[in-house]
Amino acid sequence: MWSDALLHAERLHLLRLTVWGVACVVVGTSLFAMLAVRRLHSPLLRHFAMQSAAWGAIDLAIATWSRSQLQLRDLASATQLDRLLWLNAGLDVGYVIAGVTLACTGWILGKRLGAVGAGLGVTVQGVALLVLDARFMTQVVR
Repeated sequence: MWSDALLHAERLHLLRLTVWGVACVVVGTSLFAMLAVRRLHSPLLRHFAMQSAAWGAIDLAIATWSRSQLQLRDLASATQLDRLLWLNAGLDVGYVIAGVTLACTGWILGKRLGAVGAGLGVTVQGVALLVLDARFMTQVVR
């Protein structure tokens, strides 16, 4: 892959990550607002909203910082990016496993819906980030 094509693919990946981050922040804060306006007490939704908003803010911070570091890459730098993507994919799988474990544990230990909501939030983030990273990896490998 040529350096300019890799830079373009990186920009698209960061754009997708930014869109995902904004969507998560909007969904998380909207759920919080809905719960507050309707004066509902739903630990599941509240904890899911917290996870969505927090992960979205982190995704936005990472995308913003990474965008400022973009540059044309040589072979060593492209290899380093490839290794970083594999590390991120492994972490994404770990997030999914941790989220499912948290949700299942919360359910089994007395239907603690806050833990279930947090686990679902982490699982959704892990799956979405894995999809984003896998899509970018397929472009980098070519």
